[in-house]
Parts: sequence; C-alpha cells; structure tokens
Amino acid sequence: MEISVEPWKKLVIHELIEYKFEDWVKQIAFGTRTSGGGIPTMQWTDGVVFTPANFPVTNATVEEQLKGTLHWSSVSFAIKENFEKQIVSENATINLVDVTVNEIFKRLAVELKARSKFRQEHVKP
Repeated sequence: MEISVEPWKKLVIHELIEYKFEDWVKQIAFGTRTSGGGIPTMQWTDGVVFTPANFPVTNATVEEQLKGTLHWSSVSFAIKENFEKQIVSENATINLVDVTVNEIFKRLAVELKARSKFRQEHVKP
C-alpha cells in the first residue's frame, strides 16, 4: 500500500474583511448576545486573528480541491500581536485558538499583515 501526502498547492481568498480588533470583538460579542449562542472561537497565528468562510461543498469546489486549490469566499481578520486564550468583553467570552502549527495559516498571517490597513498602528518604531 502506498501512502501519499499531497499538500495544497494554492489558497484563493475571494474577499478580505479587516477590522480593528476591539471593534471586531464588540461586533462578535453583540452577535453572541442577540443570538443567545455559545462561545465563539477565533483562530490566531503570529499576530493575526482570523476566521475563514468556506464555499459550500459542490462538485466544482471538490474538483478544485482535488487539483490542490482551496477556495475561501472570505477571510475576516484583525491584527492582535499577543495571544490570549480568552477575551471577555461586553459581557461575552470569545475563545482564541493558537493555530500557528499549521503552515498554511502561518503563511496566511504573513499575507494578511502585509495587506493590513491597521498594521502601522501596531508597529513599534
């Protein structure tokens, strides 16, 4: 039996949505309170918090994936240099998960930081 590991060749993101971290936390907290939902989770890698949105699974998306290309409809993100396991704000709790071990996410963090409109506010002279 042969075992093959074939890494993704390409990640295509169709829309980037950037927030200031504090504003995004307030938005998520409000949404959690109004929906009566559970504790939301955000992913953190190398100074960036992000949440991807996938396309629905269709024949076309599966065909692309089998060719090695992932398509995400969007990625919402914010700069947050320091990792914290939980953020408590506006009477809501948000979990952060450190996904730095994932090579795709590390490369994504570099790209998102490079495209950030708010990055300069966080860079120390």
